[in-house]
This record gives sequence, C-alpha cells and structure tokens, in this order.
Amino acid sequence: MSKDQKKLVIAIDGYSSCGKSTIAKDLAKVLNYIYIDTGAMYRAVTLFAMKNNLIKNKDIDLKRLKELLPQVKITFKKNPVTNLNETYLNGENVEKEIRRLDVSNKVSMISAIGFVRERLVELQREMAKEGGIVMDGRDIGTVVLPDADLKIFMTAKPEVRAERRYKELKEKGEEVSFEEIMKNIADRDHMDTTRKESPLRQAGDAIVLDNSNMTPEEQLEWIIDLVNKK
Repeated sequence: MSKDQKKLVIAIDGYSSCGKSTIAKDLAKVLNYIYIDTGAMYRAVTLFAMKNNLIKNKDIDLKRLKELLPQVKITFKKNPVTNLNETYLNGENVEKEIRRLDVSNKVSMISAIGFVRERLVELQREMAKEGGIVMDGRDIGTVVLPDADLKIFMTAKPEVRAERRYKELKEKGEEVSFEEIMKNIADRDHMDTTRKESPLRQAGDAIVLDNSNMTPEEQLEWIIDLVNKK
C-alpha cells in the first residue's frame, strides 16, 4: 500500500520542543495532506483562559472555564504567503500569541483538565475522519487516533530541546534565559507524563524517532521512508 493508494492518518506524539509541529507541517506539505496542530488548540484554550482572567497563579476557575468553553471556536486557515496553517481563536489570528512563553508555562495546566481534553478530542477525531491528515500532540496515537495508520513518537535530549526552543524565541525577539527554558521543559515533561488525563506515553505500535542529532531534513526523509513502506 502506498500513499497514492490510500490517504493515511499519521499520528506524531512526543515531548515538548522536539520539533513535532515543524516536522508534521513539512510532512503534510510534501504529502499534500492536512496538518492539524493539536498543541495549538490547547494553547488557544490557554490563551482564552488567560484573556478572561480564569488563571490566577496555579489556580484555574474550572467552573467558569467549563461554562465558557462552548464559546471557544478554533480553526486553522492557510497563510497564502507561507502556505502553512495558522491558528484562529474565535475568528482572530492568534498564531504568534499562543507561542509566547507565558502561554507555554500554563498550557500543561489547561491540557490536564478532563472536560477540555474531551471537547478537543471530539473536534480532532472529526477532523481526521476523511484521512490524509498529519496530527501531532501528546496523546494522538494512544487516545485521539488509536487506529492511526502510522504512529511516530518523537524524543530528544532535554538540553537539545531547550537550545532549540531558546533560539526560536530569541529569533522572535523574546527576552528569555536558557535556564528559564530548561525549567519550562522539565516542568512540562513532568506534568505531561504524570497527569491523570491522557498522560504522555509511547503507543505500543509507535516507532521512536530520537532526533537529538538529526536535521529537520534528515527527520523528514526518515518519516517519508516509513510512509512509503505503508
């Protein structure tokens, strides 16, 4: 079976700052598939909660968030210049806002909430029904799309991930320290792997990609080879 015979459903999971989104976007572009950034969906809900003052330090107004969640509309629209999907929250382009460090520091709290995950998983499954999609996140192969045709679990050394994230934020003009990024990654790893709702774990039939010493081009070639074998 080749990608020409069937539109595959491809699930990419893994730790934060592993480059999941970058490789998923590139793969979708090469295959002419739809890319669904589930992490952006959780970031959008986090941004919504922040803008509505629902997060105070480490406390979330769960009652109010549950009441307001039906108002949250998340869509992806292709940027005609970059040809990449960008995230819209209630009709507003929030692609840059959701990548800020203050959002990153709170997204694991929001993604651990059962009713948030339940709602977004519904939306994600609906998006994947027709096939021909690449979806990345933390629990795609284990919870969201357990029957995906190809599952990849990405990982890399924490210091490598921190360096990549540090460079990315500095290039965007954000004032951050390497130590701050390392702490953010360690905190997110802990929360993602120990949370009660859909913790980050490798699916039994997922193929591991440790990209600590790989370029994006090498990773893409590696994954396309797997797709061609399908």
